[in-house]
Amino acid sequence: MLPVTAKNLTKKYKDTVAVNGIDFAVQEKECFGFIGPNGAGKTTTMKMIYCFVPRTGGELLVLDKDPSIHPEMVKADLGVVPQDNNLDEDLNVFTNLTMYANYFNIPHGIARVKAKELLAFVQLTEKEKVKITELSSGMKRRLMIARGLINDPKLLILDEPTVGLDPQARHLIWDRLRELKSQNVSMIITTHYMDEATELCDRVAVMDKGKIMVVGKPKDLIREHIGEEVVEVMLLDTTADKLKKDAAGFLVTLEETSQKCYLYCQDCRPLLSHLTDKGYKHILRRPATLEDVFLKLTGRDLVD
Repeated sequence: MLPVTAKNLTKKYKDTVAVNGIDFAVQEKECFGFIGPNGAGKTTTMKMIYCFVPRTGGELLVLDKDPSIHPEMVKADLGVVPQDNNLDEDLNVFTNLTMYANYFNIPHGIARVKAKELLAFVQLTEKEKVKITELSSGMKRRLMIARGLINDPKLLILDEPTVGLDPQARHLIWDRLRELKSQNVSMIITTHYMDEATELCDRVAVMDKGKIMVVGKPKDLIREHIGEEVVEVMLLDTTADKLKKDAAGFLVTLEETSQKCYLYCQDCRPLLSHLTDKGYKHILRRPATLEDVFLKLTGRDLVD
């Protein structure tokens, strides 16, 4: 049983196509990520998976069930951590978990034991009697992850799990998600942090304008679309046309912006040495990253 399979999955809002006929499958025990610009269709795809919005067309199976036919059965086996905080501010930390357990008909005694275990897991034991309004943003995200695990889900869905958090909070959440992976929990995440996708995801789907452009392991996508390394050249005392001529003869792919050129190659050392000899000063050689793939495939310009 695959956690999720989708074929020609489509979602339309009147004249707007938010998700445009995408195909993908999430494997058991993997962390699958969606990355892409704002408005690419990532969150809408997630919402169709966890039964928040119905699909317009195509096929979708979640844990071998159709969400449009068996939403209650699908929800019973899902853990959902939405992008926005929707914790109950009238309740303290501990009661947020035990009350949420009622949605899954978990007996009160078992819910209390589970809540204590999950608070320890996300390092919030000392905050169990604290009101939600007194928590930091990082603590709220950790509590939402704990809440998403209250029913021992077969599939955990996280929409921007570390958005807006400081580095310490982000790395703590990464540690908790890695631990869940080691326990064979299947996960789907969306994120705007390419280092997060690289760190956590077994495979990622790059989305843009409602479509999936590529799917693969982060390292494979970097190797296929960029190469091993990148040379960045600031266009302060040169032009892109001159740089293209000077880089001719090297196996590189060049991408140009108004301020900088990016040259992608497998081994950029000969190119770097050549450009240095040519007098280029504002130059940097670095390893290629998933962010390079993201920007190459979806563009560097902001799109509203």
